[in-house]
Amino acid sequence: MFSGTQFSLYPMTADFVPAILRGIAALDAYAGRIRRETDDLSTLLVGPPELVVRAMRDAFVATAGSGGHVVLAGTLSRGCPGESDDPICSAIPIRPPDPGEDLVAAALARHAPAPRAGLAVAAQISLYPLGTEAHMARIGACIDFLKAAGVFDRSKNFCTKLKGDASDVFAAIERCYLDFAPANAHVVLTITVSAGSPTKG
Repeated sequence: MFSGTQFSLYPMTADFVPAILRGIAALDAYAGRIRRETDDLSTLLVGPPELVVRAMRDAFVATAGSGGHVVLAGTLSRGCPGESDDPICSAIPIRPPDPGEDLVAAALARHAPAPRAGLAVAAQISLYPLGTEAHMARIGACIDFLKAAGVFDRSKNFCTKLKGDASDVFAAIERCYLDFAPANAHVVLTITVSAGSPTKG
């Protein structure tokens, strides 16, 4: 299986270079467990799906933790048939749902946020369980999970809005990415996360 993300950080500050570099430096903690490449557009992370989400979280928190308005935009993908399998991606296997399993209850049982980051965020996500049967039921179950996990804000056209502490939101995103399609399915999840926005309401 191949799993990874392409994501970009956007600090809305004149001092944006050090802010982005703080985020990239936070990825050093994952050296040897994920592969990464950074260019002038984005950072690629390839590795076990859980670690990819957690590394992205740490990069965002490191960038946004000093204040100001910061946005992360990313696309997560696992099981893409156009990518070759990569041994680095299989360190933490995805457990496929059992036939008839309650997807929401199973995701809640595995939902384990890291200690609170102390950083309030808003996010919007769109889940695409490609090539799976009853994909709308899977997406609906994912939304039910987000409500039960306490990070659901509201439905929007083409996406779902989340809010909460960064650790809680990214932990919920991790479960959305892993638990609402078969282990061998091609799953895409697009995310936008914002902290410190001057927009009210």
